Amino acid sequence: MVRAHIDLAKAEMREIGGEIARAVGLAFGAVGCLVLLLLLLFVGGILFLGEWIFGSIGWGLLLGCELLFVAAVAALLAAVRAGGAKRAAITAGITGLGLAVVFGASLTNLLWTAVGSALLPGVEAGVRPLATGMLVIEVIGIVAGLIAGAKFSKAKGAAAGAAIGLAAGALLGALTASSFGPRVGIALALAMMLIVFAATWGALARTRIDMDELKKRFIPQATIDTTRETIEWAKTQKPLGPRS
Repeated sequence: MVRAHIDLAKAEMREIGGEIARAVGLAFGAVGCLVLLLLLLFVGGILFLGEWIFGSIGWGLLLGCELLFVAAVAALLAAVRAGGAKRAAITAGITGLGLAVVFGASLTNLLWTAVGSALLPGVEAGVRPLATGMLVIEVIGIVAGLIAGAKFSKAKGAAAGAAIGLAAGALLGALTASSFGPRVGIALALAMMLIVFAATWGALARTRIDMDELKKRFIPQATIDTTRETIEWAKTQKPLGPRS
């Protein structure tokens, strides 16, 4: 009789265990679906906003990736209590606002158009701003690269600096010579603003992390000091004599 009751209990427990495992599995499946839903809403929302606000999902992808990267960098810097966040935010805000005005109103394109009319009058008007911007900034980049490179490694450094200056000048010249319009100009300004924020905070953090103060936060110094005092006090006490 007892054996029969034990076997019945075991059978019921197996059934109950199977039901619990099934419920847990389905619950995890439901949670996984919700996580995927949130991920889809987040990614899709960023791409939708890029298309809706800036006219291309590419801007949503770029700005979304930058935003997540900057958030990761900010979390790491905040974890080590690095100073300079407010200054970096102000610098990035001012930079973004200035670039939004410059690129949104195509001010650099207008500048290179005016300079090109005097500097390269024989070039077709349609490509004159691009040719002027690339030419002027490439020359500046080469000179700056030669000077900076020569300080590090003389001839080789100067050659490398000139090459870098040439490439950077071509890129910057093409960028500033383009006429983006308000939507793309603002999107480009936001992209640059995020980069400036992360770079500025990272640069400021190099000199604003107090390693000694950071170590103190992970060492239970009060407990250590109290324990030492207790040990020293115990050493001063007279040992108890044998009981009679």
